[in-house]
Amino acid sequence: MVRRSGPVSLAYSLGIGLWALTITSLHSSAHAQSADLVLCDRLAADPADPDKPPDVKGTGDIAQSDVATAIKFCKIASAASRRAVYQLGRAYAANRQFPEAISAYRKAADRGSTTAMVELGVLATGSGVPKDQAEARKLFERAAAAGNPRGATNLAALAIDGGTPSDPVMARALLSRAAGTNSAKAQYQLGLMIADGIGGPKDDASARALFEKAAAQNHPGALERMGAFARDGRGGPQDSDAAKAYYERAAALGNEDAKAALKRAECRYVIKDKRGNFVANLCF
Repeated sequence: MVRRSGPVSLAYSLGIGLWALTITSLHSSAHAQSADLVLCDRLAADPADPDKPPDVKGTGDIAQSDVATAIKFCKIASAASRRAVYQLGRAYAANRQFPEAISAYRKAADRGSTTAMVELGVLATGSGVPKDQAEARKLFERAAAAGNPRGATNLAALAIDGGTPSDPVMARALLSRAAGTNSAKAQYQLGLMIADGIGGPKDDASARALFEKAAAQNHPGALERMGAFARDGRGGPQDSDAAKAYYERAAALGNEDAKAALKRAECRYVIKDKRGNFVANLCF
C-alpha cells in the first residue's frame, strides 16, 4: 500500500477541490443563463412559435402584471437565444412600446425567427406602424417559405382582403405546406381556394376534406363551410342533420354566417316582391 506524504496529499486534495469548484462555478453560470430563459419562456413564449420547445406551453397574451418581469428576463436571455429576442419584442408590444418591439422583432428576424417575420408583417399591414402592404407580403412570403404556417395563412389573407395581389399558385402551394402541419387556419384557407378553383383545379371533395380537418379543431369558418357542404351535398353525402350540427357549433363560436343559416332553416318560407327580390322570411 502506497501512502502519500502530507504536502503531496494536501496538494492533491486542493487540486480536486479547485477542479470541483471550477465545475460548480461553470454549472452555476449555465444554470443562471437557463433560468433567465425559463422565466422568459414562462411569461412571454408564443404558443405558435416554431422555435418554442414542446414542453413550453406559451401564452396567447402576456399578462399586464407580467410585462415588466418578462422584459427584464427576456432582455438578459436574448444575448444567447433567438427565441428570447422575439419574446422580448412580444413583451415590449404588450407594453405598447412599439419602437422597441419592432427593433427586437427585426433582430430576431435577422437571426432567422419566422414568427418575428410574421409579426413584422402584421405591423406592416397598419397595426401600429404606417401601412406597407408590399413589405408585409415580402415578410409573410419569407416566413411561409421557411415553413411557418402563419406566414402562409397571412399571405393568403392579404389577397382575400384585397391587399397587394399575390401569386395564387404560389399561395396555394404555401398553404398546402402549412396545412400539412395541421394548421386549422391553413386547412380552412386552402379549402376555400380549392373549392373556388383559385390557384389550381377546383375539387369539392378535397375542399370538404380540408374543412373537415379544420372543423375538428373547432375552426368557426370551417365548421360553417362543413355545414354548407353537408346541406348541399358538395364533395360528399348530403346530410341535413350533420349540416345543422355543424352550423350550431359554428354559431356557438360566433360565426355570423352560421347563425344566418340556422335562421333560414327555421324560416323556410320566403317573401319576395314583384321583381323577385327577397323581402323577408316567414317563421312558424
